[in-house]
Amino acid sequence: MKQTMRLFLVAIVAGATTLGGYKLFVEKNETMAVTAVSETPNFIPTNFTANTALPSGVDFTDAANKTVHAVVHVKNTTVSTQPRNMRDYFFGGGTAREMVGTGSGVIISPDGYIITNNHVIDNSTQLEVTLNNNKTFVAKLIGTDPKTDIALIKIDANEELPFVPFADSNNVKIGEWVLAVGNPFNLTSTVTAGIVSAKARDLNEFDSNPQSFIQTDAAVNRGNSGGALVNTEGQLIGINTAITSETGSYVGYSFAVPSNTARKVIEDIMEFGNVQRGILGIQGGSLNSKRAEALGINETEGVYVAGIEKGSGADKGGIKEGDIIKKLDNYKIAKFSDLAGYLGSKRPNDVVDVTVLRNGSQKIIPVTLVKLEVYEIDDLGLEVKNATESELGLRGIKNGVKVNRALTKDMARYGLEGIIITKINDQEVKDIDDVKKIMNRRNYNEPIKMTFVNERGELNSFIFR
Repeated sequence: MKQTMRLFLVAIVAGATTLGGYKLFVEKNETMAVTAVSETPNFIPTNFTANTALPSGVDFTDAANKTVHAVVHVKNTTVSTQPRNMRDYFFGGGTAREMVGTGSGVIISPDGYIITNNHVIDNSTQLEVTLNNNKTFVAKLIGTDPKTDIALIKIDANEELPFVPFADSNNVKIGEWVLAVGNPFNLTSTVTAGIVSAKARDLNEFDSNPQSFIQTDAAVNRGNSGGALVNTEGQLIGINTAITSETGSYVGYSFAVPSNTARKVIEDIMEFGNVQRGILGIQGGSLNSKRAEALGINETEGVYVAGIEKGSGADKGGIKEGDIIKKLDNYKIAKFSDLAGYLGSKRPNDVVDVTVLRNGSQKIIPVTLVKLEVYEIDDLGLEVKNATESELGLRGIKNGVKVNRALTKDMARYGLEGIIITKINDQEVKDIDDVKKIMNRRNYNEPIKMTFVNERGELNSFIFR
C-alpha cells in the first residue's frame, strides 16, 4: 500500500513539473490562429482612434450636394462585326456583335448639355444617360475631340436640370481639397475626396500630343471616366479621365482634363463644329539640369525655344531661337506641359503676352496665336495638313491635303509622307476640316478608301479595313 501511494505522489509531482515547464517555456512563444466563418463579407477594421479629422472649416457636404445630382451615368452601346471566315476578313461582312460600355458625364447647362470623355462614347451606335433620380434618356452626340479626350452630348429632359458651373482651373492650387464624383463599377452617385497632387502633368512626355492633366489622389476607378472633379465650392475644375495603375484599378494616381481646356473644347464644338487650336509656332522643350548644361545656360525651368515656324505668331511677334519662355499672361511656365495646358484654353487670333528670358533679361512679347493647320487621322495613323496652291499645282490637281507624317510604325513603312490625299471614301477633300467631317460621319466598321496623288503625280487608291 505504501509503495502504491509513493508511486502516485511521484506521478503527481512529475505531471505538475511537466505542465509548469510547458506553461513557462513553450506556450508563451506560440500564437493560436483562429479563423471565424461568417456569411458576411470580411472587412479590414479601421482604427478610429487615429486622428483622421479634416482641417477646421473644410466641409464636403455642400459641394457633394451641389454636384451629385448633376453627374450622370452614360451607357454606350456599340456594334462590331466579327468575321466568320477568310472571305469576311478580306471583303467585309460577318456576325454583328453588340457591346456595352459605361462611364460618367457632367451636366453643364440646365437644357441638358453633358460633357464626358471621348473614350466613353467612342464608336457608339446608341447613347443612354441615367440621372441621379433614375430617369433615363437617349442622348445625342454633338461632337468630340479625341486629342483632349473630350466629348459633348445632349439630352432633352423637358425640364431644367441641375448643372455644375465651371471654375478657372488656372487658379487651382496644389494641396487644395477636391471631390471626384462619378459612377465607378456602375455604382451610381459616388463621391470620393482627395487633394490636388500636381498640375500640368504630362503622361506621354515623348508623344506628339502634349498633355496637361490635373493630378489628384481622390479615388477614381473604371466608370469614373467623364465624371466631375470639383472644388469645395462645388465648381468644376476638371473632367476625370485617366488613372495610372499596374492593376487596372485605383492605386493613388488619377488625372483630370482641366476645366479651362474642357470648356474651350465644348464651346468650339458648339460654335464651329470642331476644335479651333491656337499655337505660338515654336519648337522646343522643357529645361532641366542636364539640358541646361548641354545648352550652356543656367536656367532649369521654362521652355527653351529651339526653332520658329515661319509666318507663325512667334515669328511675327519677334520670339527668337534661344529664348526661354517663363510666363504666358503672367501664368508661370516651368515645363512644356504648362505651356501646352495654358494654350489649350486659347483660340486662333487670341493675343498672349509671352515673357521670355533673353541674354539674361526678361522681355514681354505680345503674340497673336495662329490656327493649327494639321489633323491626325487616328484610324489611318497619318497626320495631314492643308496643301498650298503651289503644291497642288505641281501635281496638276485642284484639291487635297498633304500627309505630313506617319503616326505609327506600321504606316511609316509605306513611305506616304508627302502624298496628297484628294478623296476619302470617294468624297472630295479640300482641307483638313473636310477630313474631320468625313471621318466623324463614317461608320466605325466601314472600310476607309483613300485616293491620293504621289510625288510623281500618279493617282492611287488604298483601302484600309
